[in-house]
Amino acid sequence: MGIKGALVVKYRLPAGLAGLPARVMINALVIGASGGIGSAMVAEMAARGGNVTSVSRATDGLDVTDPASVDRVLSGLEGPFQTVFVSIGILAPDGTAPEKQIAALDPEVMARVFAVNTVGVAHVLSHLPRLLPKKGRSVTGVLTARVGSIGDNRIGGWHSYRASKAALNQIVHGVGIELGRTHRDAVIAALHPGTVATFFTEGYDPKHGKVSAQDAAKNLCDVMERLIREQSGGFFDYSGREIPW
Repeated sequence: MGIKGALVVKYRLPAGLAGLPARVMINALVIGASGGIGSAMVAEMAARGGNVTSVSRATDGLDVTDPASVDRVLSGLEGPFQTVFVSIGILAPDGTAPEKQIAALDPEVMARVFAVNTVGVAHVLSHLPRLLPKKGRSVTGVLTARVGSIGDNRIGGWHSYRASKAALNQIVHGVGIELGRTHRDAVIAALHPGTVATFFTEGYDPKHGKVSAQDAAKNLCDVMERLIREQSGGFFDYSGREIPW
C-alpha cells in the first residue's frame, strides 16, 4: 500500500460563495484501484498533483465479500484523506449476465451481486469516519449507476444489479447524514460515471455509446471538486446533474 502520488483538488466554489477561501485537497485514497475506472481515477488524481494511495484486490488482497479482508486492508491505512473514491462493483458474477426479466432471477446470483455491490461497499464505508479528517473539507465519491434510480427506471430488467445499486444509494445517503454530525465539512455522494468502455461493459453497446475510462475519471474528479456540503448524500451523474432516487 505504497504512496503513488495524491489528488490536489482546487475547490471550485459555487456562485455566491466566491468570497470564501478555496480549499486544496492533499491526500487521496482510491479503493478498488485495479479496475478500469479505479485505475483511471488514480492516474487522473495524480495528474492533478496530489498524493494517491490505492488499494485493490489485485495488489492488496481486498475482497469486499470477506469482512476480515476489508478490516485488515483498511485498518492498515493511515489518514486522514481529504479525497476518497470507492470503485467497487460487479454487473453480474462470472459466467452469468444481468437478467432481462424477473422470471430469469436466480437467488444465488442476486445474493452475490448484493454481497459485492451493497454489503461489501457498505462495509468499506464503515471505515470512513476514521479515514477522513475531523475538520476541514473532504469529499468521498462512491461509484454507482443511473440504473439504480427507481424514478428513472422505464424499461425494467437487470433486477439484481438495479436493486443492489438502489440499496447502495440509500446507504450513501444515510452515511451523508451521519457524517454531517461528526465531520461537518465532509461531503459524500453516489456518482454515476456514464457507460464506460471497460471489461465491465464488454458486450454491452448502448445507443448513446461509451466514454473512455480516462474521460470518465476526468468527469468524476470535476464533479467531486464542485460538490458542496449541502449536496452530501446526493446522487449525481458525470456532469454534476442530480439523478432522481
